[in-house]
Amino acid sequence: MTTTPDPSENPYRVLVLAGRGRYEDPWHDHAATSHRLATVLDELELGGRTTDVVVRSVFPDALDDLDEVDLLVVNAGTSWPGFLEAGIGPDDDAWAPFHERLDRWARDGGGVLAVHQAANTFGDAPGWEEIVGGRWVPGTSYHPPFGRAEITLATGGHPIVAGAPGSVALEDERYCALRVAPSVEVLGWVPDDDDEPQPALWTTEEHGGRTVYCGLGHDVRAYDSREYVLLLLRAATWLLT
Repeated sequence: MTTTPDPSENPYRVLVLAGRGRYEDPWHDHAATSHRLATVLDELELGGRTTDVVVRSVFPDALDDLDEVDLLVVNAGTSWPGFLEAGIGPDDDAWAPFHERLDRWARDGGGVLAVHQAANTFGDAPGWEEIVGGRWVPGTSYHPPFGRAEITLATGGHPIVAGAPGSVALEDERYCALRVAPSVEVLGWVPDDDDEPQPALWTTEEHGGRTVYCGLGHDVRAYDSREYVLLLLRAATWLLT
């Protein structure tokens, strides 16, 4: 007798990378937001398959098992002021295998959900900007004061926004004047100080895999918005299917 496999016994493996050391700063609680991200993604169920979500701080060996991961979530940023100058922690050579592994996996069809400060992390990885589809540019990019934010979503058939509300409101920090690759598909915008729309949610497959970047998620208050949570679940669903 042939037994039909139980999808629930083969969960999607999701790895959430939380910023630490050279990839953290005093203004973002990556541990807290990574925990909330994990709680959100733990809700996901596709075709009877659940998710097995692991949160891991960013260390040079954090991606040694990346080939077993179905979805990588990057919630990391820049280093603490003076961290690298003081020679604290592993040097660039020690981090090189980490970045090479991530670059190879992402270009070989990997799915990446990059949130908020992910546009301003891994500055020592030449290919990270292409994988994300954009970059925070020091001296050019900025954010208005933290407060009520509203992201206006694109209309059309992309699965992340198809059937979604026209906008999502939350308490958050808006990133503006990012360097955004012309090849990305922008699915959401936030207003800058002059009320001009700034890309805040996009997808890219230019590098060979799939990435969704969302510029929101400064702290845990973002995840109090159920509409924002549902938007992230839509993004994760697209990345896994």
